[in-house]
Amino acid sequence: MTELMRPEWWSNLLTQHYDWFLEIGLALAAVFLVSIFWRRLRKRMIKHSSESPTSWGHTVLDAIGVPINWIILVMGLFWMADISAQHFARDITGGLMIGRPLILTFLVAWMAWRLVERLEERQLTKGNDANTVQLVGNLAKVVVSVVIVMPVLQVMGVTISGMLAFGGVGGLIVGMAAKDLLANFFGSFIIYMDRPFKVGDWVRSPDRNIEGTVEKIGFRVTCIRTFDKRPLYVPNAVFTSISVENPSRMRNRRIKETIGLRYQDASKMATVLSKVETLLRTHPDIATDQIIMVNFNSYGPSSLDFFIYCFTKTTDWATFHQVKQDVLLKIMDIIHAEGADCAFPTRTLHVESMPEARES
Repeated sequence: MTELMRPEWWSNLLTQHYDWFLEIGLALAAVFLVSIFWRRLRKRMIKHSSESPTSWGHTVLDAIGVPINWIILVMGLFWMADISAQHFARDITGGLMIGRPLILTFLVAWMAWRLVERLEERQLTKGNDANTVQLVGNLAKVVVSVVIVMPVLQVMGVTISGMLAFGGVGGLIVGMAAKDLLANFFGSFIIYMDRPFKVGDWVRSPDRNIEGTVEKIGFRVTCIRTFDKRPLYVPNAVFTSISVENPSRMRNRRIKETIGLRYQDASKMATVLSKVETLLRTHPDIATDQIIMVNFNSYGPSSLDFFIYCFTKTTDWATFHQVKQDVLLKIMDIIHAEGADCAFPTRTLHVESMPEARES
């Protein structure tokens, strides 16, 4: 009666003379020893690579360390599953033959993906061109994905030749359905080849309400951080059909202002113009290799207007305004030193005669 109530797997286990326990124990011990060996070897290699600042070892070990730990664990689990299948359930051997390469393939893909990301981060921290680094990194990730998908499909029984034969019609269908996605994909390559901007540049478009600092150029969208700190995601295809300004590549910034003197200060205009031009040509922050103009411009409704036109040496936005402020304040000092003043809108009423009062 007791033997009838005993589960079949437990009965099989007791009749194995503990061979299963021995083999599983050896497998566990082997996995444990290999895991300990890899951890110690990894620590020693990291310590050795950290002594050389130009070594790539630390980057590579950081990328592959965790995936290799998982590979050791998975290999051990499948080893123990094979032992159990031989003793108790040989019918699951086929499933193990499929599951093992699938999981190991995904782990290798994860390791390659992490390696690409770590190498990309290393190149960015070294100051290399962010556009090139991101483009090469994205291409490497696409290659890894394709290389991994093909053997996975083969393991699952999908015929690759059949997929390639279907690729002609399927490619046309996918191309029509994903034309916007493909347009954005090729738009990223156009940005890379033409290089109208790079990560960190300040860009704006007179055609669209786009202005901010480029944070990332992806395969589909470019992330621009606006000046109110909001992220703006622009499809890459947009940049092939709009004008883009890149103020970050300016050589100088322009000062262009119109200043009005009072009409009663007309006799002092020539002296003021001469001194203002001397100020601009001797100012340490004004680019003397660029055009400098100070000219009487027009007779305004209530002022005699002259304009200044010059360029600063700096392109930094905040520094430019400091220089412009200094120039305008010194021009005001020149005007006041000549006994003149800036005009403001006024109106003078001339009364030539008054009507005679009537006698009562």
